[in-house]
Amino acid sequence: MKSIKNIIGIVKKSSPILYGIVILHLLMAIGCIIGLLVDDRTLMGINVWIKPLKFTISGAIYIFTFGYLITLYPFSTRKKNIINNITSWTLLLEIGIIIYQAARGVQSHYNMSSAFDGMLFAAMGILIGINVLIMVFFIIETLRLRLKTSRPVQWAILMGWIIIVVGSWIGGQMISQVAHTVGVADGGAGLPILNWSTVAGDLRVAHFFGLHSIQIIPLFAVWLSKKWNTTSRNQVIGVVVFGLLFAGWIGFTFYQAKQGMPFIKLS
Repeated sequence: MKSIKNIIGIVKKSSPILYGIVILHLLMAIGCIIGLLVDDRTLMGINVWIKPLKFTISGAIYIFTFGYLITLYPFSTRKKNIINNITSWTLLLEIGIIIYQAARGVQSHYNMSSAFDGMLFAAMGILIGINVLIMVFFIIETLRLRLKTSRPVQWAILMGWIIIVVGSWIGGQMISQVAHTVGVADGGAGLPILNWSTVAGDLRVAHFFGLHSIQIIPLFAVWLSKKWNTTSRNQVIGVVVFGLLFAGWIGFTFYQAKQGMPFIKLS
């Protein structure tokens, strides 16, 4: 397995623009931390800067992951650059809207209180929709092509793309009900930082695990290939079983939320 330093070097060399946007996300995260320290305004029961902090960190992780995974596909340099730029710039714009709305002290998601806020929310939906289409494209390409990695890791990447689309669909479920929680209004008691409801169902739990499947399942495949000295076929089976169990876990947390039950009940 390549070291983190080598992977950073690969991403930086493959797409300097994407890499720069990852660094920009990390700088924005630092800015959000500063905001937490100097700004005591709250929104929906938490500091206004917690949500953009979570999104900047999550965005940096996803864009960096994407920037590395695309190097495993036998695409032309031009094709990689186009896809990298679309992915990184659209996500930067989406998170920029979240930060802007936080600075205003208003909701970014589900905010239809004015024509302007509604327009920003709609723009976020379009930007995410573009990225979901790219994810679907990668499902097809992962099935069609032979990647520059082992078969178990390729299977893990395929399952990661499939499950992250499911995670995005769960995000769509939140949009359709114009809320995160089930059973109570948004903004009640929640876990520290994550703010997942501790008194009712919260679709953000399944959404979170779904979106990070593209890191978790491939990392499991790499770990398995190092720890389990067996045939490639057996490793593929192990990866598929893990992926199905992980998908089952997401299904459970989704069902739990839809029944109005909190992921962790603290009160």
